[in-house]
Amino acid sequence: MRKTLDFMFKRIDSCPDALTQVLEAARLGGRLSASMSARAPWGLRFGYVERLAGFHVVLRGTCWLVFEGERPPVRLEVGDVVLLPHGTAHVLCDDPGTQAIDLHQHAAGIAPGRTIDLPGGSGAECALLCGSYSLSLDSGNPLLYGLPELIHLRGADIGDGMLAATIRMLEAEATRVSPGSALVIDRLVDLMFVHALRAWLVIQADDAGESWLGALADPVVGPALHAVHADPTFQWTVDTMARAVGLSRAAFARRFRNAVGEPPLAYVTRWRMAVAAEFLERGERAARVAGRVGYDDEFAFAKAFKRVRGIAPGEHRRRHAPNP
Repeated sequence: MRKTLDFMFKRIDSCPDALTQVLEAARLGGRLSASMSARAPWGLRFGYVERLAGFHVVLRGTCWLVFEGERPPVRLEVGDVVLLPHGTAHVLCDDPGTQAIDLHQHAAGIAPGRTIDLPGGSGAECALLCGSYSLSLDSGNPLLYGLPELIHLRGADIGDGMLAATIRMLEAEATRVSPGSALVIDRLVDLMFVHALRAWLVIQADDAGESWLGALADPVVGPALHAVHADPTFQWTVDTMARAVGLSRAAFARRFRNAVGEPPLAYVTRWRMAVAAEFLERGERAARVAGRVGYDDEFAFAKAFKRVRGIAPGEHRRRHAPNP
């Protein structure tokens, strides 16, 4: 008797979820990445840059992260990862009392692959991977809502999961020059951002609760967010969203607002306008875009777009779309 063999084929490359869509709309990209080794005493000042998220990974040794003002310094140890989602100015140093130099003044314009020497001593060594992400965020993107100035993931908490594996691969690529290394490093830097956010949701769940990312993990609000992102053209109402997750209208609206920071329908409209802005930037005309984000009436769409984005759809298209 012949045996029947069952085969399974599942396409996994084009199943965008809410986080994927928001990250793509933010145009996440590794703007700069560098490896660094310093011996005490040393100190580097990283200035604030708008729409720039920074990261540091401690590979060897220890150091301190210092903010201006009254916030206490944070000790970083081997395996620790820090994200600064809002590009907050800070200092990395061997000791909070060490005088810091401005990194931008010494490293601005350094060519890829080039090495420069920075002032330091002959004491204990600290090795780090550092970098930043350039974020094209606008009023329609919820990515940074509720994220703290500093996300500190301790090596002991990270363990040996995907984030740790990504860091190991990034360190390996940074220590040798191989064909395609530039592309691999850029992709790994982007992956590290996603894995760090995932780890933060798990490790620091209490801190993550009052953020858009925390809302994705909420058993009530999360499914509603995924449904909206999966089909922004659907005629969503608070009632349909509440029924989908098994809550009363009032209870759902209250929980959604507490988690996301705005009422359900305001979120739906803002996300639709974010999607519409992408279509307009590709050169599509407002009449076609209106239907693609759930509007039968071009005038109603134009009015909503200007209210949310502060500019008419046609003007947005003229400013951002490539020339024919």
